[in-house]
Amino acid sequence: MNILVLGSGGREHAIAWSLAQSPRCDQLFVAPGNGGTAQVAQNVSLDMMDGAAVLGFVRDHDIELVVIGPEAPLVAGVADALRGAGVAVFGPGAQGAQLEGSKAYSKEFMERVGIPTAAYARFDACEPALEHVREQGAPIVIKADGLAAGKGVVVAETLEQAEEAVRACFDGAFGAAGSTVVVEECMTGPECSLLCFVSGGKSFPMAPAQDHKRAFDGDKGPNTGGMGVYSPVPIVTDDEMAAMVSIMDDAAAATAAAPFDSDYRGVLYGGFMLTPEGPKVVEFNVRFGDPETQVVLPRLASDLVDIMMAVAEGRPGDLALDWRPEWAVSVVLASAGYPGSYEKGKVILGIEEAEALEGVTVFHAGTAVNADGELVTNGGRVLNVVALGDTFEQARERAYEACDLINFEGKQFRTDIGGKALQGRSAWE
Repeated sequence: MNILVLGSGGREHAIAWSLAQSPRCDQLFVAPGNGGTAQVAQNVSLDMMDGAAVLGFVRDHDIELVVIGPEAPLVAGVADALRGAGVAVFGPGAQGAQLEGSKAYSKEFMERVGIPTAAYARFDACEPALEHVREQGAPIVIKADGLAAGKGVVVAETLEQAEEAVRACFDGAFGAAGSTVVVEECMTGPECSLLCFVSGGKSFPMAPAQDHKRAFDGDKGPNTGGMGVYSPVPIVTDDEMAAMVSIMDDAAAATAAAPFDSDYRGVLYGGFMLTPEGPKVVEFNVRFGDPETQVVLPRLASDLVDIMMAVAEGRPGDLALDWRPEWAVSVVLASAGYPGSYEKGKVILGIEEAEALEGVTVFHAGTAVNADGELVTNGGRVLNVVALGDTFEQARERAYEACDLINFEGKQFRTDIGGKALQGRSAWE
């Protein structure tokens, strides 16, 4: 069968890489793709936000499955346009995608369903939000309501930071995404992600993962799209895992019932805080996480095409997930200056040498091929260096050994990915 993946990041490279291993996959297209997806699929120039254009490509190339990677086309309703034309689509429609597209909607969803989460308030004007922040004090969390490329959340340690974040939202720093602001209590504890396949109101959990959001070692610096991740998560207890699975079951069931009735078909990502009172949801995302996907899919032993078709066609009874026993660790290699401004076009060397190491795969996040045929940087997060190992320590050592073999001007990365996991739960106290 012919398959189309929409997106251009490390998540999409990991998805394409996994789909390409299926005997059911004939022609595989990625739009627009990157330097890595070009190695496992055919990159095509296509506006993934234009449902009509995507549908035209689907018909011209006999596409039987469309996988929508990023959140923006999901929120824009591209899945609806395709599904309405009879195309099998992996990804929720616009209504279901509001769980990520609007943080206020998501909090109201959690409140109605009874999902444990941080206390919150929403504001459509600056002064009332500032007044609330001053009443609550710091630390406190400020969130732009809409999509802001992972940069619309500020965990403010001081009142001044909180006020600055509120003003930035209402002053247009995130465009329309900041016209509504959600202010939350600051929960404490380690974070953990649990991604689930969802179809027909049923939830099928994947392996848990733990991301590192801050830019620099020691969890310092600004939030990013993610600087490294590992799976599974050794600090998660059996009780915590059971609680997270139960929460995701409740959320999945709610997507198929009134008043939501969204016929959700895709991935639901639960971002959890492991608080002293138990796991609480920090946020929902409506697609595969990035970089969580890059460690979860290499551990998936089941055929991803079979899984995605069952989800897309609303056949939850046909879903079965098997997992490899290895540990996976991924380290993100980023451009100098990320998550701020950065230069593109830096020549990348050493990927072949890195992938020659046992258990190592390099997923491309922000790469391109220049006019001279050279692989160059083309984004803030450039590469996801992933390693599998029989133990957590082995996977981590392989990942960092591979990182040292890859070079480009301005390469930056965290040297402590997974460090706290090695220290145990006390590292978060």
